[in-house]
Amino acid sequence: MSSPAPATPRLSLLHGLAAGRDFEGYLRRRGAGSEPFAVGFPGFPPVLFTGTAEGARELFRAPVALLEPPRPNPIEPMVGAASLILSSGARHRADRALLAPALHGARVRLLGKVIREATLNEIHCGAGGSWKLGSRINALTASRSITLRVILAAVFGTASDREDEYDGVITDFLAAFTTPLMVAPVLRRGIGGFGPWARFAAARERLDDLLAADIAARRRRTGPADGDLLDLLLATRYDDGAGLTDTELCEQLRTLLVAGHETTATTLTWALYHLHREPGLLARVLAELAAAGDDPAEQARLPLLDAVCQETLRLHPPVPIVLRSVKEPLRWRGVDVAAGATIGLAVGVLHAQSSTWPAPHLFHPDRFLDRKPTPFEFAPFGGGHRRCIGSTLAEYELRVVLATLLTEVRLALDPASALNGRPRAVPRNIATAPDRAIHFTRTG
Repeated sequence: MSSPAPATPRLSLLHGLAAGRDFEGYLRRRGAGSEPFAVGFPGFPPVLFTGTAEGARELFRAPVALLEPPRPNPIEPMVGAASLILSSGARHRADRALLAPALHGARVRLLGKVIREATLNEIHCGAGGSWKLGSRINALTASRSITLRVILAAVFGTASDREDEYDGVITDFLAAFTTPLMVAPVLRRGIGGFGPWARFAAARERLDDLLAADIAARRRRTGPADGDLLDLLLATRYDDGAGLTDTELCEQLRTLLVAGHETTATTLTWALYHLHREPGLLARVLAELAAAGDDPAEQARLPLLDAVCQETLRLHPPVPIVLRSVKEPLRWRGVDVAAGATIGLAVGVLHAQSSTWPAPHLFHPDRFLDRKPTPFEFAPFGGGHRRCIGSTLAEYELRVVLATLLTEVRLALDPASALNGRPRAVPRNIATAPDRAIHFTRTG
């Protein structure tokens, strides 16, 4: 016997504002009342969420043919309709098979030295000497610079001379996609070429022009391939022998560049924040790193460093919701869900279940040394057949960048950040991020 679906909250605009101020906290409060629980925001259909391991299992193991990404989708203007994130059915399976070799574990591990060098280049050559001894560093800004260097090197190769150009254009692109544009589709229209949507569309066009120029130049090039991600994408073929069109390549590359650095930058910021609030834990990590040397492959396998990264992703999943649209009627979590309805996983609620995670709001990496969670208890990259295809790169990059920063520089967290309460996570373009700046001073 099925239960009636939970009621969607009224006054969706007020709920949208509350979520914008503290997205993870809002979902936890909604999830405390029922399982599953309903959420409604202006401009989007209501969503029926789960926040339990049993619910995650049902979602990730649901028949593939029954679920697809919902439309309208909050991030569609950023990544494009052809992006792997939004494609479905046979096209999604084909695109995933096409992209997977470029992001396979063995391929990603070859990027270890590239990741380390990109981090060192930022430390030694960052804009305006931002990493000089005694300088005050905005953690998220610095993390974005590092992870953008990494993803550009991975996509275009280390010989690319357009890093600064991409840096400025991608920064403008991300800044232009404001939270109101993401959560209120009604605002996605220009007013005589002016307004927030017009600014975003212009920033997207500048990024696409850069990508189109690099794609055209690479297609014209003769000689051996460099083996970077763009070369791999140009060389791969669907079963019928066709490759990606320039438009499809542009949207897949835009997804890699945006999603491939913004989410990792946010996680890196949180990891640095937590480590420098706990000197004892930081000392343990530094001792582990000192014994391992500077080989990225060895660093990425260190158990305590790994646990720090996992605990950061548990407390602060950069993409805190997984959404699916139901193509046919489905009984899910004891509720009859109609075709066309949207269901989802609230990852932060899942990661705060006290039955799985004792004292869930504490930063306690040792919990990952004591026990390995199931993929239905811990899902920072989603799960099932649509699990984030870039998760291997994201996890490897996070460990190598964090290890390089901790061994190369000494940082002190600003007193205000050290003593005040933890920042809230708020929606910011494709991910969530701290609601206030986190600053460090370089002391060594």
